[in-house]
Amino acid sequence: MQKKVNVKDILRVTNGNLICGNKNEEIEKFVRDSREVQEGDTYIALKGEKFDGNDFYKEAIENGAKVCILSKNAEITEDTIENKIATIIVVDDTLKALQEIATYKRSLYNIPVIAITGSVGKTSTKDLVASVVSQKYKTLKTQGNYNNEIGLPLTILRLADEEALVVEMGMNHFGEIRKLTNIAKPTIAVITNIGTAHIGNLGSRENILKAKMEILEGLQTNKIVINNDNDLLHEWALKNKEKYDISTYGIENDSDIMAKYIKAYENKSEFTVDDTKISVPVGGEHFVLNSLCGIAVGQLLEIPIQKIATGIANLELSKKRMEITNSNTGAILINDTYNANYDSMSAAINYLKNIQNKRKIAVLGDMLELGDFSKQLHENVGKEVTESIDILITVGMESKYIAQMAKAKEIFVFNNNEEAINKLKQIISKDDAILFKASNGMKFSEIVEALKAC
Repeated sequence: MQKKVNVKDILRVTNGNLICGNKNEEIEKFVRDSREVQEGDTYIALKGEKFDGNDFYKEAIENGAKVCILSKNAEITEDTIENKIATIIVVDDTLKALQEIATYKRSLYNIPVIAITGSVGKTSTKDLVASVVSQKYKTLKTQGNYNNEIGLPLTILRLADEEALVVEMGMNHFGEIRKLTNIAKPTIAVITNIGTAHIGNLGSRENILKAKMEILEGLQTNKIVINNDNDLLHEWALKNKEKYDISTYGIENDSDIMAKYIKAYENKSEFTVDDTKISVPVGGEHFVLNSLCGIAVGQLLEIPIQKIATGIANLELSKKRMEITNSNTGAILINDTYNANYDSMSAAINYLKNIQNKRKIAVLGDMLELGDFSKQLHENVGKEVTESIDILITVGMESKYIAQMAKAKEIFVFNNNEEAINKLKQIISKDDAILFKASNGMKFSEIVEALKAC
């Protein structure tokens, strides 16, 4: 059943001031981009590094906003107030207000809330868990990579008549997961792994573990799901098994949920759990692990194993996560360009290695936010590239260290995407499988789009 939020609720939880309008107005949809506002929406004016949302509130009203939440420094014109063309609320800090409203909205729902964090695989695991949970409950999930201090509250504010919520929590520094978990108040916490993402900010994998474990501070139960094949999580689980109800999944270490008889194919994997055959419609061992996570969550929610299997089989991934398309030549294009760190690079390269009867081309770019660890981790990626890869193409300043350590049959080093595109257009053929992997800031989707037309 949908829980309504109205203007007087917002005034109360944010300590805001009603400048004009109706305090009983019901809020249905929150939007932060004035260009995306539709009739009846509520516009919240957030401030970015290069823009101030307060400057666009009139555009939002013209597009149909019935409520605007502005900060106290907003320049509200007299005609807006006198004509009462929209309800105007003023708060000290619109970002803080967004989070306070989301916290209140969450408090209205007594539903399963599954929160997922980890150094790699959060989004694909979120997609898979949501697909499983949806077999029993009407489920809302984080869209794309909406996993930060803005995206998570906006996700919660989308709650209507859903019966379960699956959210993703990302972070760059200490304290960020703490804030998110205290907004979402999860009933099940999932930690996919502890790798090297953001190690430049946090200094060590042990510190990354501490930052990820902040998720437990908002946990409403003691139910935790962890990847038992990850060394730091395995050790943590052994130390904390008396304190928490820990469900483990894995392929290598003895776990509560384990995959047996794994069969890997180009575009899917098959395995067995407790005599039930599971089929994952995406290739790569890391998606087997993601599926095991989905099974663990499903069992905690008492979803029958056959329904869990159906949920996994019906998986639909977010964009740019192992998104497989074809160029006009017939070459397979593997778009895994949303983000990159050592762990996800390694998994993607291993996936490419296992593709049969194709010329294997890896197009790899810089991994960002690694700080003093950047050279070492790019070199480690290079060691993953063996002669089973036919052609390696690197793009960027840091990725040259990948090329220096790699042993592919042919290696090309480029400074920018245009150079890589030109080379790929020269060599692409119908028998190619081409992997694209880099941090989002490298804009590798430009390369993928250019290759589709070849």
